[in-house]
Amino acid sequence: MRTIALEEHCIQPASPEGRGAETGRQGRSFGDDLSRTPFAERLLDIGDLRIAEMDSAGIDMQVLSLASPGVEQLEGPEAAAVAREANDRLADAVSRHPNRFAAFASLPTLSPADAAGELERTVRDHGFKGAMIKGHSRGRYLDDEFFWPILARAESLQVPLYLHPAPPPPQVIAASYTGNFAPEVTSALSTRAWGWHIETATHVLRLILSGAFDRFPKLQVIIGHMGEALPFMMPRIESSLPVQLTKREHPLGVYLRQNIHYTFSGFNYTATFLDLFLQVGVERIMFSADYPFGSMAQARVFLDQLPVSTADRERIAHGNAERLLGIPPHGPAGGR
Repeated sequence: MRTIALEEHCIQPASPEGRGAETGRQGRSFGDDLSRTPFAERLLDIGDLRIAEMDSAGIDMQVLSLASPGVEQLEGPEAAAVAREANDRLADAVSRHPNRFAAFASLPTLSPADAAGELERTVRDHGFKGAMIKGHSRGRYLDDEFFWPILARAESLQVPLYLHPAPPPPQVIAASYTGNFAPEVTSALSTRAWGWHIETATHVLRLILSGAFDRFPKLQVIIGHMGEALPFMMPRIESSLPVQLTKREHPLGVYLRQNIHYTFSGFNYTATFLDLFLQVGVERIMFSADYPFGSMAQARVFLDQLPVSTADRERIAHGNAERLLGIPPHGPAGGR
């Protein structure tokens, strides 16, 4: 069975000018520079080491993306330069291993015209499958029409935007995640334990409520972690935000089932999967491992043991990704 993993990360080595260091820094999430963590070797490698581990785990293709915090917090020429360098490095890896790698672009979101242009360049010149946007951009979210040139370009190119978690803005962390517990608990609570996921879910709801999908009805957005808690809350959201209140064209559940796709990204939990499966249907669910932070081998075992039909497992493993991303559904042993 072919397997395509959609949320698989790397980092950009720092350039002589110092660019790239910011893209490898994740102090708000892991308490250290990613280039100095146990993940460093795997994050930096987009060649032989990564492919060997893919082979060992039974993973045929990874869609590569720059690890958080990316370039969303950078402004001006620096952001555009870092994004272009990172994207060119991924393009080189894809060209060397076209059956094993595809890529999502990094975008200088605080310069929307530049971001839209970089998305088009990477899609048209290098065959990128869309872009990954890592949460807010200095506290601004994609429901702000300032960013809508990016949404418009993604829709016109018929490629998705992968909305990846980011730590909440500092004022939110101070108000909601700092309490009668150690700073280390605040760090975990505001990111991997809770904040990442609620932040992303809220970002998606803001997009829907802003009318972005009414303006760009063919736009597709991907989120990870089995839906960032949205499937569990979907019935409540639909009943509490009816169209009479939102003034949107459709009930919120329609957008969550027609404009959003969902991946695993390290959430190898059967009950959570079943909730997602029942709420949105198999056509919206895709495989990912969250490499190297998540184990590809464990993700593959979880996929193989899902309580679904063989046909549904094939859709989740590769069919849905092939359809959404335009990946040819062929190749020996899934492309190896």
